[in-house]
Amino acid sequence: MTYLRVSITDRCDLRCTYCMAEHMTFLPRSEVLDIEELDRVASTFIDLGVRKLRLTGGEPLVRRGAMDLVERLSRHLSSGDLDELTLTTNGTQLARFASDLARFGVKRINVSLDTLRPDLFRRLTRGGDLSKVLAGVDAALACGLRIKINTVALKRDNAEELPRLIQWAHGLGADITLIEAMPLGEVDVSRVDQHLSLRDVRDNLASFWTLTDLDYATGGPARYVRVEETGGRLGLITPLSHNFCGDCNRVRLTCTGVLHTCLGREDASDLRAVLRTSEDDRALREAILEAIGAKALGHAFQIADRKPALARHMSVTGG
Repeated sequence: MTYLRVSITDRCDLRCTYCMAEHMTFLPRSEVLDIEELDRVASTFIDLGVRKLRLTGGEPLVRRGAMDLVERLSRHLSSGDLDELTLTTNGTQLARFASDLARFGVKRINVSLDTLRPDLFRRLTRGGDLSKVLAGVDAALACGLRIKINTVALKRDNAEELPRLIQWAHGLGADITLIEAMPLGEVDVSRVDQHLSLRDVRDNLASFWTLTDLDYATGGPARYVRVEETGGRLGLITPLSHNFCGDCNRVRLTCTGVLHTCLGREDASDLRAVLRTSEDDRALREAILEAIGAKALGHAFQIADRKPALARHMSVTGG
């Protein structure tokens, strides 16, 4: 395992329909790891061999002290113990923080964006302002950050818009990755009705574009093609139509210190208890190694099931 995703908050300033229920109950702050604890556990993972660290949420940039944490973790970039420090964001706060991210050694970020239509964006996010996200993307690019757009493919909402999104991203010089909606947590819409197989999307795109398979990877589960007509890269993340578990090199830590070695399993190891009962990192190392040793061979997603595969929301796990 060389890739750690750390959720630093379960809170978010959007309420995307496929990610959260409209009325979410967020965690008490006492249950959330503080900045020092997040630094300590992430640094222990790095000491054990993690080379890529991604901060997630919720929305990581709404977490108070987020830039303090990025600055602390940047020492591992300077030492050479960490190859990459990055984050996934919805982009609403990027205009404010892009320059700090670049200053602390972040080279690239993922921005989650499912539509370029302001009206659809408001509906999917339950009130979000698309202009803030686009301003954040512009600010990030101006600071020299590389951007990858993450788009969840939604059969009823953005299926016809996907070619436009791909062209827009490639026009910015950005990669874009399409993601099949994953059945995590109870939400107010049916994911069965929204499921769009990326096999079908690829077939459709290939009817008017030339797609060339690439031997390219960023450490995540996406498989990439080049769209010859735009010159850009397109990633496909297909947990349902094409299982990617065989190449998995990542684990996830929630903002409460629970380690999940598989996004699609109800596995959980409580590292917060170890953090708060012992100042000796040897116990923390042992707990991490024991959890990773029990990592499952594959996830349990089945889109045909009306109930979600797991009760926990993506925003809790770290999206």
